[in-house]
Amino acid sequence: MHDLENLPVEVRPDRTLRVKIIDACGLACQFCHNEGTPVTTDNTGRAAGEFTGAPGRTGRVSIYLKTNGANFLPARIAADSDFALALAAVRGSLPTNEVHFTGGEPTLHPELPGLIRIARRLGLTVGLTSNGENGAAVLPEAAAAGLDRINLSVFGTTPDELAAVQAPRLASPKLAARKLDALSKTIEAAREHGIKVSANIVIPDSDHVERVLRIIEQHGRSVVVRMLVSLEDDGASLAAMQEVVDHLGAAPVRRIITAGASDQRVRYRLPDGRTLYAKSIRPVRLPGTCADCRFNNPDDCQEGYYGVRMYRATDGPFMVGVCIQRMDLCLPLGEFVMSQRCGEVASFREDEAARLARLYSGEAARRPSTASSNQFDQ
Repeated sequence: MHDLENLPVEVRPDRTLRVKIIDACGLACQFCHNEGTPVTTDNTGRAAGEFTGAPGRTGRVSIYLKTNGANFLPARIAADSDFALALAAVRGSLPTNEVHFTGGEPTLHPELPGLIRIARRLGLTVGLTSNGENGAAVLPEAAAAGLDRINLSVFGTTPDELAAVQAPRLASPKLAARKLDALSKTIEAAREHGIKVSANIVIPDSDHVERVLRIIEQHGRSVVVRMLVSLEDDGASLAAMQEVVDHLGAAPVRRIITAGASDQRVRYRLPDGRTLYAKSIRPVRLPGTCADCRFNNPDDCQEGYYGVRMYRATDGPFMVGVCIQRMDLCLPLGEFVMSQRCGEVASFREDEAARLARLYSGEAARRPSTASSNQFDQ
C-alpha cells in the first residue's frame, strides 16, 4: 500500500461482542468460515468429532472445521430473557458498548427486531453483517427497534460473478440475479430508514480488481465501500487493494487501529470526495492463550485475535469463543466470565490501548477513542 507511516492514527479500543444469532443462510459461498461452527442442517444427528465442514445437502461449507475442534452445533438464538441475561453477563465481565449480529444470515432470523430491542435496552449499539438477501422485508422494523448499521457482504455486480463463488447447487445465474436484486432493495430500505450502510468486499488477488472497481462504481455513491483482505493470501490481496487505490487516484487520509484485536484499516478519499476503506489484519495474539497454539505462526494464523464471539449451542448453553480457527477454546458462558481467559481479554484490550496510544502519541496521532471498534465511519 502507500507509505502510511506519516498518516494520522486513531486508536479505538475493542468494545464489541459478535453474536451468531442464526446458522441458516440462502447463499453457499465457497469461502465461508460460518463463524467457525458446523453448518447445523448438514450435521444434525452427528456427534462432536463427526462434524463435517464439506458441502452437504445445503452446499454450504465451514472452511476451518476440519482442524478447529468445534464440538457443538449452533442454535438459533431466541429473543428472550436468556439472551438478555447472556448479554448482561458479557457486558458485566468485559467492557462492551456494541453487539454485532452475524450468522448465517441475520436477516433471516424471525425475531431480529426483538433481539435488537433487547440489546438496545442494555445500552448497546447494534450492527449486523448481511448478504442482503432478506433486508427489504425486515429492515423497517429492525430500524424501529434501534438497528444502527448494516455491513453488506458484496460478492459481485453481475449474476455470473455471484454464481461463480457459489456451491454447484446454488451456482445459477438466474438465482444470483434474484439475490442481487434483493441486495439492491436492502440498500434502498436501509437508507430510507436511516440505517448506516457499508459494503464489504473481499479482494483475493489482482484477478478481482475489475470486479471491485465495478462494485465501487455501482454502490459507492450510496454506501461506504470497505475492501477486505483475503485471509488466505494477504500478500496478493494487499497488492490487489493497491491496484484499486491507484486506479481510482485515492489519497490515504487516516489509519484506524483497533486496540485489543487484529482489525486495522486505512481511510482513503476519492477525487470526488467519497470515502473508501482498505481493511487488513494485524498480527495480534492473546499473550497467554495464543502463545503455544499450533497455528501461532505467520502462515497458519489467518485472522489473528479478532475479538470475542458468542454462540448458543443446540440444546445447550451460550458459548463464548476467541478464535474461529480454535473453536476448541470455546467455553460455556458461565465458565468464561469467571475464567482467566476473560481476564486476559480484558487486560489485553486495555494494555494494547495504552501501548498504542503511547506509540502514536505524536502530532499525527489522536488520543484513544471510546468509540466501538466497528463504528460505521471506519
